[in-house]
Amino acid sequence: MRSLVGGLGPEVARRGVHVSGSALPLAYVVDVLTWGQVQAILVAALAAVVVLEVIRLGIGLDWWIYEYLTREYEQDNLAGYALAVISATAVVLIAPPPIAVPALLMLTLGDPISGLLASGQIQSVGDGRYLELILKAPRALAVTFVVCTTIGLAFVAPVAALFGGLAATVADGVKPVIATYVIDDNLTIPLASAAGITLGLAVV
Repeated sequence: MRSLVGGLGPEVARRGVHVSGSALPLAYVVDVLTWGQVQAILVAALAAVVVLEVIRLGIGLDWWIYEYLTREYEQDNLAGYALAVISATAVVLIAPPPIAVPALLMLTLGDPISGLLASGQIQSVGDGRYLELILKAPRALAVTFVVCTTIGLAFVAPVAALFGGLAATVADGVKPVIATYVIDDNLTIPLASAAGITLGLAVV
């Protein structure tokens, strides 16, 4: 396993982990799992993640996969996978499946696909002491919008898909840094896209 993951390169491996997260919502779509089972699995995953992150950050967890897959800013903060599980769990517990499923897929599929097709230049705005905004290039944001809106169209009305795609794009393209703590898009994309879809459905 280590040699397999290690041969991919950190960025490709991280995107592979993203894509693997699609298995859970897609298992519901094809009737392999009920929505209650999806919720239960994510709640259990959240409990496990909390334990692992407490050990990693509080005591130290010297697993090679953490060193390989986490970014530098995640070394002393909650890792991206933990933020994704927190956000996904909140979304599946609060939102109904027609909203929650595309919201999760916008993270697990939309984010890595857009990242591979258009990595984009990253710029920062702010002094970095109290508040900084990390911004992706317009080309990368355009790809994110197209991919995420397309995902939304498979589940909801076009207006709701547009709202969800736009919200996911903003969450992906603007990454706040508050007092050196990065608000990662793994946390914000599912929440923002679910809110966007909900708003779009209200407008329709």
